[in-house]
Amino acid sequence: MKVLVLGIGNILFGDEGIGVHLCNYLKVNYAFESEQHQIEFIDGGTLAQALIPLIVEYDHILMLDSVAVEGAAIGDVYSFPFSALPEQVTWAGSAHEVEMLQTLRLTEVMGDLPPLHIVGIIPEIIGEDTSFALSRELLANVATMEKEALRYIENLGFAIKKVDSIPLQEIANHSYKGY
Repeated sequence: MKVLVLGIGNILFGDEGIGVHLCNYLKVNYAFESEQHQIEFIDGGTLAQALIPLIVEYDHILMLDSVAVEGAAIGDVYSFPFSALPEQVTWAGSAHEVEMLQTLRLTEVMGDLPPLHIVGIIPEIIGEDTSFALSRELLANVATMEKEALRYIENLGFAIKKVDSIPLQEIANHSYKGY
């Protein structure tokens, strides 16, 4: 089984890049082992529909992203299968998000969407200024997002071992270099 951990977001706008930052964080701070399965960590950025050829190559996908939920607080975490997308969860916070939702729905309609699980967090409102800084509220709650992601990967049959402790903000400061 091939598993994809897909980080989504624009790393130039603080909390908006949390999907990419957390994807990189997991990749450098943990080892994932399985005799039967393979796992890859990919920065999907804001590519949306350009990701379709990649998405269809995997058996399971874990997508990490920021989400919008009416009435939710910054740092609230939501974890759900795409097939059971809660009504209150949207991707209305930035340019990439609506397009990503459309991309997933299009891939699903074509019958090519593998089982996909989303772990999302409510970001601070994204401004117009470029920043790699993550909000205090997001950093205070991202451990919940990390635990949900690790739980999903473990349930797919991977043994997980912590191998480093590079802080998330440090990862975010250098995400533009790639990991």
